[in-house]
Amino acid sequence: MAISKQFLKTKPVCKVTFSVPAKEANEVKVVGSFNEWNAAATPLKKLKNGTFKGTVDLPKDQSYEFRYLVDGTYVNDEQADAYQWNDYAAADNGVLNL
Repeated sequence: MAISKQFLKTKPVCKVTFSVPAKEANEVKVVGSFNEWNAAATPLKKLKNGTFKGTVDLPKDQSYEFRYLVDGTYVNDEQADAYQWNDYAAADNGVLNL
């Protein structure tokens, strides 16, 4: 899994690209505090090589909790900037620091 960040000079925004290698998966989505944990809000597109990829514009100078939803199963990104315990999920969420 990979996260890339591109900070824009003209706007207080960071383009965050999520890449999830999941050849066997049918669908991968990103859910997090930036989309109110809405599973329908941020689906990733499956590429020919089996990687799911998508980009989200997020306001910088903030932190966001997130997880991937791979065929209905929550998965953390090992490249997250940090991890934060979430009582509601009873699990750690990945954290993006922008």
